[in-house]
Amino acid sequence: MDNVMNQLEGLLAHYEELQEMMADPEVINDTKRYMEISKEEADLREVVQKYKKYKQDKQDIADNQEIISSESDKDLVEMAKEENHELEAEVETLEDEIKILMLPKDPNDDKDIIMEIRGAAGGDEASLFAGDLLRMYEKYAERQGWKVSMIDSEPTEVGGFKHVAIMINGDKVYSKLKYENGAHRVQRIPVTESQGRVHTSTATVAVMPEYEQVDIDIDPKDIRTDVYRASGAGGQHINKTSSAVRLTHLPTGIVVAMQDQRSQQQNREKAMQILKSRVYDFYESQNRDQYDAERKSAVGTGDRSERIRTYNYPQNRVTDHRIGLTLNKLDRIMNGELDEVVDALILYNQTKQLEELADQNA
Repeated sequence: MDNVMNQLEGLLAHYEELQEMMADPEVINDTKRYMEISKEEADLREVVQKYKKYKQDKQDIADNQEIISSESDKDLVEMAKEENHELEAEVETLEDEIKILMLPKDPNDDKDIIMEIRGAAGGDEASLFAGDLLRMYEKYAERQGWKVSMIDSEPTEVGGFKHVAIMINGDKVYSKLKYENGAHRVQRIPVTESQGRVHTSTATVAVMPEYEQVDIDIDPKDIRTDVYRASGAGGQHINKTSSAVRLTHLPTGIVVAMQDQRSQQQNREKAMQILKSRVYDFYESQNRDQYDAERKSAVGTGDRSERIRTYNYPQNRVTDHRIGLTLNKLDRIMNGELDEVVDALILYNQTKQLEELADQNA
């Protein structure tokens, strides 16, 4: 903890500098710089507040200890002892909270995401489950105050999806959904099953951060553009104009479709931003073989044995196999109440990081 405290003193000094800069008229007039400094100040605020409280508690404990060792009034001594008992418990809690806040941050945690869901093993039932997962994530996003946009989809005749790609925009989206990468297994009686037998199917989920400023030039000749009429709610505007845009990057086969914006130009700009992000993600790897290997690792092959989570409908049970978490509230989870699962995964990851730091410092 001593090493962490030394870091915190430097961090506290830097935080105070940031606050001074935010009051500087020159910084206030530079909108971009002011926004960057404000974000950094906001990111540090919680740990700084906890550290100040930690320091104050330690000082109060020392002051009480002086009363205990030198005061003759028994009532005052008893009060000081009682207060120290509470303060020491609070200090212990603050130490744990500060350690977690000081863990290395994932640079992508604040980013929006692109999520791909694919029906895998199980035919029609797998495609239906892919649709169920899509709705689960849409409802979770709604609860978080996030916005969901459809990028690309391949519906099936039974009402599911062979594959579907969405974009989710909001506050710290990647930090909460990055653990959804992998194969999701469902156990239930399919609607097409006449014998009432439970079947097992899988769908795979991939989560990629959206890169806001992508340093990549895409040759216009490598992009095929299709425009078409948008579908869904929206009235006369959507039905009568070809405002939806589909961009296909020919070298990689990556497809982005966008129809959420009001005009074709807005859809084209948004689709190009997403396409650049996905192409950049593709070329981050050295070659196609490496990319495929990484995607297979991230998404899973869709085989029933490669699973991160099982959704058992007959028993209303969800089990996350990575952390041994089982919850008998499948109906609520499929309705977007994912907080308990997400929080448990975040806590598990933080605990592993703390253990690794403890091993390094041992």
